[in-house]
Amino acid sequence: MKRFLLFLAPIALFFICCTRQPMHVSSVSTELLAVDSTLNAIQDTSYLNIIAPVHDELESQLCIPLGNAPEPMIAAKPESPLLNWATDALLAMAESETGETIDLAVVNCGGLRCAWQAGPITFRHVFELMPFDNELVILTMTGDKLLMLAQNCVEQGGQGVSAGFRVEGKDGLLTHVTLNGKEIVPEAYYKVATSDYLSGGADGLTALTMFEDKTLTGKKIRDLYIEYVRRQQTVTAKVDGRMNIK
Repeated sequence: MKRFLLFLAPIALFFICCTRQPMHVSSVSTELLAVDSTLNAIQDTSYLNIIAPVHDELESQLCIPLGNAPEPMIAAKPESPLLNWATDALLAMAESETGETIDLAVVNCGGLRCAWQAGPITFRHVFELMPFDNELVILTMTGDKLLMLAQNCVEQGGQGVSAGFRVEGKDGLLTHVTLNGKEIVPEAYYKVATSDYLSGGADGLTALTMFEDKTLTGKKIRDLYIEYVRRQQTVTAKVDGRMNIK
């Protein structure tokens, strides 16, 4: 019997020790830490010495001028100079990269993250405008889906479309749309240049998910904009009525 008890003792002790006790908060303390220049006194600056050469080289590259904007350019709905420039530039570069005729380019206004002031346009300006690594894709879409895309644009109060696409809408409903001066044929096929992001239906442009075919180019839109500014030198665009939404 004693041997049996001696055998059970360590087992019982094990279960007693391993039983999880209920936990509760006994006290709470907080400290307000200002995230400002006062932190400079306690920062570890050794890493700054390591990255300084890379930082200086990057800064020098970002400041290289690519072209010049004669007037300030903003991105706003239903259309604006910078939004129109971005779509027309994307269309031109899509045709240049693919060697194909592209019918339409689409850019979301929310994807353009800054305005450009009049003056030199540098690498930094383009990176600030397009900080994402969105890639150019070419979609093959039928005309009836382009009509749905036009309706999406009206519902969103406007989006970026290249010059040939003319959309009219009122009270959230599409009233008229043409492409390169012609009525859209519902059963015809059209080529649309846009981003991989928008091809997933982002920003309310759900019609862009209804493609017949999708070609990945592997080209970052930001890089295409950089090249376009280099080629054009003068960065300019006007509001021309491509998004007439009331």
